[in-house]
Formats: sequence, structure tokens, C-alpha cells
Amino acid sequence: MTDGPLSGKAAIVTGASSGIGAATARLLARDGADITLAARREDRLEEIARDVDSSTDAEALVVQTDVTDPDQVEALVEETADAFGTVDVVVANAGLGRDFSVEEMPTDAYRQMMAVNCDGMFYTARAAIPHLRETEGNLIFLASFSGQYPRPHNPLYAATKWWTRGLAHSLAGSVGEDGIGVTCINPTEVRTEFGSEDGDSMAESLEPGSVTEPIDIAEAVSFAARQEPPNVVNELDLYRRDKFTHF
Repeated sequence: MTDGPLSGKAAIVTGASSGIGAATARLLARDGADITLAARREDRLEEIARDVDSSTDAEALVVQTDVTDPDQVEALVEETADAFGTVDVVVANAGLGRDFSVEEMPTDAYRQMMAVNCDGMFYTARAAIPHLRETEGNLIFLASFSGQYPRPHNPLYAATKWWTRGLAHSLAGSVGEDGIGVTCINPTEVRTEFGSEDGDSMAESLEPGSVTEPIDIAEAVSFAARQEPPNVVNELDLYRRDKFTHF
């Protein structure tokens, strides 16, 4: 067994098929945690699982999951508990960006983004809390810089991230006395597949080194996941040092 800071623990990562989720899953496995990889693209999850199996001593479980389906999310958490005997870290990472102004946002695109970014976070938290109460584990939400500052060109996406931060902070007050740590992580732009639904993704449109990379966010998640009771990283802003020069 890997002698790492998360040895003996099990972690779930939603949105694990690419970007921040994939980088986080790999890093938590290197830290010693057994990993459940959850997303809709099963072939991508299987590829990452093979990488985890070949490069670490951690076990990787693939559970194809659509976070907008509450039954699938419940099954994801239960399968993890059955496979590993514990659920210690849950990373609610799955997210979707639709790049429209309010007056141009199609109703179906709006509902899709709300379902992933808001409903999916709620379903994940609801399913995870009973297990994290038993382990005094950590629930980590991926929010955004956009959930702290106005985003004039994409207000509806920003609203979903303000929602995520509100859920995380209020939930921290609700379950903290039960020993559950709740963390909200706020990155600025990250070179991922974000934006691919409506055009070029950030990975395609931005040069390496011009914005944050997924591994940088994964390092922040790993730091939060390693916190033991009674301590918790309540909120972590991970910004490039030159970010505010753009305002």
C-alpha cells in the first residue's frame, strides 16, 4: 500500500474524465487514496483508471455517472462505500459553462447548465454527507473566481458559481459540528475543455502558461483533502499573480 498522506482513505471525484477532475484523481491516488472516477464518458474514465493502476498502488473504480440524475449519484456513492469500505473525500467538480448573455441564452442551454452546476452539486452533497459524517471526511466543491466577482460577459455561469459558494459556506455551518469539513476552491481561468459546448475550449484557445493548469487546481484539492479534524480549509482562492492587472 502506498505510504502517502491519504493512505487508507477513499475519494470520489466527479467530472473526472478530463481537466481538473482527471488531474485531481491522479494526484489523490499518488497521495495514497483509492479513487472512484465519475463522469459520463466511460471510455475516458477507463483510460485514467488504467493510468492510476499502473502508476500507483491505489485502486481505481469507474462509475459512469450523470450528476444531473440523483439516482445515479446515490449509486455512485454507495458503490464507492461497498468497494472500499469507506468514503473519506468527495470532490464535487463536475461543471459546465455555457457562454451566453442573458437575452441570448436558449432555455435548454440554461437548464442544462443549472442542472449540472447547481443540481449536481446538491445531489453529490446529499448522497455524500451520511458517509462523510461516519469518517469525519472532507467535501470539496469546485467553484470559481466568477462566483466572487461580476462576470459581465457570462452572468448566468457566474450565478451558478455564486450558488456553489453559497451552498458550500452554508453547508459548512450546517455539518461542521458533525466533523465534516467543507471546502470551496475558487480558480481563475484554467486550461481545460471548458467552453467546448459553444466553441473552442480553453485548452484550444489559450496557450500553455497563459492561464492556470489543471494540476495547479489539483494540488489545491489535495491540500484540502489532507486536512484532519478539527481543521478545514474553508475557502481557497487560487489566482494567477497577474490576474488583477486585467481589471
